[in-house]
Amino acid sequence: MGTMTEDGTRRALVTGVTGQDGSYLAELLLSKGYEVYALVRRSSTAPFERITHLQEQLHVLSGDLLDQNSLQAAIERAAPSEVYNLAAQSFVPASWEQPLLTSEVTALGVTRLLEAIRSVDDRIRFYQASTSQMFGKVTVSPQDDQTPLNPRTPYGVCKAYAHEMAITYREYYGLFSCAGILFNHESPRRGLEFVSRKITNGVARIKLGLSNELVLGDLDARRDWGFAGDYVQAMWLMLQQETADDFVIATGIDRSIRDFCRVAFERVDLDWEKHVVVDEALKRPPEEVVMRGDPSKARRLLGWEPQVSFQELVHGMVDRDIELVSDSRRT
Repeated sequence: MGTMTEDGTRRALVTGVTGQDGSYLAELLLSKGYEVYALVRRSSTAPFERITHLQEQLHVLSGDLLDQNSLQAAIERAAPSEVYNLAAQSFVPASWEQPLLTSEVTALGVTRLLEAIRSVDDRIRFYQASTSQMFGKVTVSPQDDQTPLNPRTPYGVCKAYAHEMAITYREYYGLFSCAGILFNHESPRRGLEFVSRKITNGVARIKLGLSNELVLGDLDARRDWGFAGDYVQAMWLMLQQETADDFVIATGIDRSIRDFCRVAFERVDLDWEKHVVVDEALKRPPEEVVMRGDPSKARRLLGWEPQVSFQELVHGMVDRDIELVSDSRRT
């Protein structure tokens, strides 16, 4: 059982609820009987399609990680036992285009949120969404929660700052503050700007005769890919422990973009090699050491295991994109 508020109700406040992870986390918390409060920017242009099926069950509060007063007001209004911070400017290329905004939201926003929690109710349990991007230019593989941080993008640097702040507030102020270092996690709700969804959407368009080729960069780049729905379960488990700690959440298996393409095209009985075109301009410098997570601590202490296989993940994404592309053709 999770921690409870004084009136016996489990309440959670979730930032970033309109994103992939936020939508799955909201579903999970609602299924466990929580009252779920969603912090949403008043001027947000973020699409709500990921949570349209949940909106009537959520308590939507206006707030912004740029505004300390709005965060404090939201926490006072929600009176949560748990706060999950999933909000961030999370697309790595955009962090190069908007480094100051990324810093304000992804880095300083976490400090504002931690300060608001400390001032309103220091018994609140806090989850910070950290990322494998913090490891950056890695020198060892696999990576665990003790691997040195060496970020090489504005996004990774900001996430590393937020991660260290979550630890600092735990150690200095005694907050129950946890960080989940999540490796790549995908789903049918992934944004089209990410390579996984670019592939599955491309497969759907080719299968339905709307295109004949899929243009990608380095097919040898390797990632540790899991299912977002599994990973939010780990977030929840972290806040149910007796002691706050940090965990790497990953599958422990790395695969190449070529592997992803092969499994995706196989789902619709097509040969990926006949449709995938490599654009040299899209290639990044080769990685000397593979990004692959070591989830053994989460397995040992949280009892967490990924449930959805790589093949099931990719097939599910392809199936959903075929539905979506088919629907868009009819409208």
